Amino acid sequence: MILNPGILSLFAASLLTAIMVLYATLHGVQILRHWDLSSGSEAQLVLERKTYLVATVLSYFLAFQLVSLFLFIVTADNIHHLFVGAMCAVGTLTATPLGYPTLLLKCAGFLLAGLWLVFNHADSLGYDYPLIRTKYLLLLLLAPLLLAEAVLQGGYFLGLSPDIITSCCGSLFSPASRGIATEIANAPPLPMLGIFYLSSALTVGCGLRLAGSGSGGGIFALASALQLVVALVALVSVISLYIYQMPSHHCPFCILQREYGFVGYPIYLAILAAAVSGIGAGCLQRYRNVASLAPELPHLTRRLALVSVSAVLLLAAIVTGYVVFTDFTLR
Repeated sequence: MILNPGILSLFAASLLTAIMVLYATLHGVQILRHWDLSSGSEAQLVLERKTYLVATVLSYFLAFQLVSLFLFIVTADNIHHLFVGAMCAVGTLTATPLGYPTLLLKCAGFLLAGLWLVFNHADSLGYDYPLIRTKYLLLLLLAPLLLAEAVLQGGYFLGLSPDIITSCCGSLFSPASRGIATEIANAPPLPMLGIFYLSSALTVGCGLRLAGSGSGGGIFALASALQLVVALVALVSVISLYIYQMPSHHCPFCILQREYGFVGYPIYLAILAAAVSGIGAGCLQRYRNVASLAPELPHLTRRLALVSVSAVLLLAAIVTGYVVFTDFTLR
């Protein structure tokens, strides 16, 4: 294991988060089995008092879970110089077989943790805990993911050693390589760029419809999920080419480095913020008829929809800036 401040922070944070999530999950099981707001029993009163404390503390841990995705990538990028052959985070993640599975779990954990925070906030708007069962059911999905992530991340960090010879992003995304990364990188660039703009336009249209009329939440959630996939594929297959101004450089991590103006951070923030707020807004609309949420939920749904639309527009503006204002062309 390499003693790096980022690694130690992630190691400790994931351990504490796993313990807290495990405790909250056990509490959630009690909620799902015994919650009865109409009851005045001592057990129900204990559950009501306890759930407020558990949800508040868990919110802070899950908020850090969102930040930890970026801390993980930054740490992987910062220590790449320790490994022979590595040029960026790709080399660090390839150094052990657990690197990319850990990253995938962190991405999935980011989305579910973000959705849990959205549902928890919506639940707090009603006086009768209207979404309490929904948010603890969601926690039952999130908990094994975060526990698996803690285990894989721990194994990944423990397996890192400076004498490992690894690969750079050029070899991972080269046409001679095999795997899903190569398939994504070799997607036709110009059609992929068109699909990206079509998906962005669809998401913005659905989001504005939800924000304006309060209808179409399900379609907006699906469009936001589709936009997440399309944006990530387009980033590797075509957007990265315009940023690097090279026809063969597809790395999704080098854009986080200083020589490219750290443009990867606003890009990834926009992609993830659009997905979490868009899916969250669409899912919350299902509960618009709950009496205790009726006064506040439309406002929350509208704000989330507008956040998602703004993030998609920001991403499209960044991409368009590179496509229009650089000398690089794919023709």
